[in-house]
Amino acid sequence: MPQALRLGIAGLGTVGVGVAKIIQNHADLMTARAGRPIEISCVSARDPSKKRDVDFSSYEWVADARDLASKDNVDVVLELIGGSEGLALELVKSALENKKHVVTANKALLAHHGYELAQIAEKNGVTLAYEAAVAGGIPAIKALREGVAANRIDAVYGILNGTCNYMLTNMRETGRDFDVILKEAQEMGYAEADPSFDVDGIDAGHKLCLLSAIAFGTKPDFANLQMTGIRKITPTDIKFAQDFGYRIKLLGIAERTKDGSIMQLLEPCLVPVTNPVGVIEDVYNAVYIDGDSVDTVLVTGRGAGEGPTASAVMADVIDIAWGIHIPTFGVPVEQLKDPDWMNLNDTHSHYYLRINVLDQAGVMAEISTILRDLQISIESMSQHGRDPGAEVSIVLTTHEARHGDMVKACEMFAALESVVNEPCLMRVETLE
Repeated sequence: MPQALRLGIAGLGTVGVGVAKIIQNHADLMTARAGRPIEISCVSARDPSKKRDVDFSSYEWVADARDLASKDNVDVVLELIGGSEGLALELVKSALENKKHVVTANKALLAHHGYELAQIAEKNGVTLAYEAAVAGGIPAIKALREGVAANRIDAVYGILNGTCNYMLTNMRETGRDFDVILKEAQEMGYAEADPSFDVDGIDAGHKLCLLSAIAFGTKPDFANLQMTGIRKITPTDIKFAQDFGYRIKLLGIAERTKDGSIMQLLEPCLVPVTNPVGVIEDVYNAVYIDGDSVDTVLVTGRGAGEGPTASAVMADVIDIAWGIHIPTFGVPVEQLKDPDWMNLNDTHSHYYLRINVLDQAGVMAEISTILRDLQISIESMSQHGRDPGAEVSIVLTTHEARHGDMVKACEMFAALESVVNEPCLMRVETLE
């Protein structure tokens, strides 16, 4: 029997416990599928005395997780701590420099430091794997980096945050406001006490950054990702979207144009309910890949949680056990290019626009004049309610328009005395 592959686990939260469960409950299966035994040799966590669902007493406890990087009985370091700086970054750097393979679920770390870490891994001939960092148990990284490796990728897009998808689904089904659904999501454990990482799009943005780098052979560039979260979405928006035949989804889109520039954005969009993206509900994620040979590939499933994320971690461990080594972002580091980002103001799309106004004479004329002067053509327009002198919502959809012109129109609307607050603007994405 070949020598066991020995793991050092840093972080024994949800994912770390899930990994230990898989190894303890499926030892024979893991050995068969990895071609050698997989064992946990060392573990490290902030609180060793904390009660967990798994017995860790038979493993060597390491007080400082950074020490895992230099342990002789560790072949692979599993970084399951989280965070883009500090302990996680120090551990991963040190492990790679000490020629140990690293498996991580840390999308923030890779979005901010992925290029640097990939350089260290390649220099030392070791693997930096991160299937669990994007969409939990969905094999999104493998699909892009291996399954469609023979394709020129034109676009990758999808639903990349289960918390937001759960909230938007429940807002539509119940008609309740964002704040009410957020509190419920927190009580159910889908959202953190500080939900900004999810609802402001940061989590999904990190994931999109990594998918984009693999798809287009570019350096990860989180700083140039435009992100808009779901805080401003109201039941009114969801109701109108449904009436128009759409559902609102927080959508990550990375697309390469004919001239080679890349559009990368993360924002709520209206998606046709007949499109496969439109029917992805609750905590489920979905990643779509458009390739020149395969056309469209869809991978979908639970995007987070103990089981799905631990499963993805172990998929990387098994690859390492077999000696499978693929560059971090699909191509050697020296071939990664600096992205040529498209100016998003020059992109074109159909749009949804909600404007809250005082119900008084002349408002429609003011709105129509601004759109006319910017050469924005209205496809449909509707007023939600009728209450002279009170606040009402005017909702319209446009024919294809330039994004910069739509942003300018919203600025001009916001300056009108009759407009109550900032307009809500969303792309209508047909995803065809």
